[in-house]
Amino acid sequence: MNFLDEAKIYVKAGDGGPGCVSFRRERFVPRGGPDGGDGGKGGDVVFVVDPSLNTLSDFRRKKRFCAENGQAGRGKSQHGRSGKDLIVRVPPGTIVRDPETGHILKDLTAPGEKWIAACGGKGGKGNERFKSATRQAPNYAQPGLPGQERWLDLELKLIADVGLVGEPNAGKSTFLSRVTAATPKIADYPFTTINPILGVCDLSDLRSLVICDIPGLIEGAHKGVGMGQRFLRHIERTTILLILIDVTKGMEGIERSFETLMKELEGYSKELLKKDIVVALNKIDLLGPEKDATLMDMTRPLKARDIKCHGISAATGEGIPELLEFLYGMKEASRKNGQQERK
Repeated sequence: MNFLDEAKIYVKAGDGGPGCVSFRRERFVPRGGPDGGDGGKGGDVVFVVDPSLNTLSDFRRKKRFCAENGQAGRGKSQHGRSGKDLIVRVPPGTIVRDPETGHILKDLTAPGEKWIAACGGKGGKGNERFKSATRQAPNYAQPGLPGQERWLDLELKLIADVGLVGEPNAGKSTFLSRVTAATPKIADYPFTTINPILGVCDLSDLRSLVICDIPGLIEGAHKGVGMGQRFLRHIERTTILLILIDVTKGMEGIERSFETLMKELEGYSKELLKKDIVVALNKIDLLGPEKDATLMDMTRPLKARDIKCHGISAATGEGIPELLEFLYGMKEASRKNGQQERK
């Protein structure tokens, strides 16, 4: 199934049912009063956040969502049944926009969160409602009001703890497949990953990390080169950015790759550089017997800039448990800081 992170849909709430014009007609009651019931309210179109979804692919074919109309009122003071609400399930991180103004109508993030996208029309009043001392036999009723209808733009920004960033062929897919149950395509050529991928990394004691892998970034990604703008949006909500760099590039190559990636992140949004950033130097299994000393030399320039660095091998798993524990500690520290700020 192809990843879909943008969609345009039409929503139409149910119309309210019309009120009823009716008069009481029973034996021995030749001139019964009005007894027309009210019409039922139209159903709402309700968006509900479903954590089991992570794309907007359900909207690829179905683009029109219409709730049920309210039923008409009936005689003997019987009110019409209200129309059923239509539930539309969306993944966490769905942003709803007005297609004409671009204004954000709702940002749906919390599992189970609900939002009424279109309100059902109110049912019309039956003629029983219009009876008065001076108007004993009203022969009219209200029509139901139409339900709200509109087009909506949907945009998805994935929600994850860690955003995995790197140049093409840095080993991100291999890393994600080792630490999570995700099964990204893996091959020894650039742009193997063409869609964002979410994976859940289970640690001990029921702890977990949600990791988002986006396709490799190339120079000019923040301007849209290689669809970079479309992919970068998916790391905006992450707590930590894990920068994966191929250690076999050597010291100068590592610094060059780091600067290129930082430039692209900053070009897209300066807010990205305010996140916690960790560098993972991948493929240390290829450094030979003196890899510890070599790794220390290669990371010296980054550490001098207070950049946290870890050596790992996505292929063999070396260094990965330590990295994951470090990332989880950062996640918890960020969460606690956020709670304190809200207090």
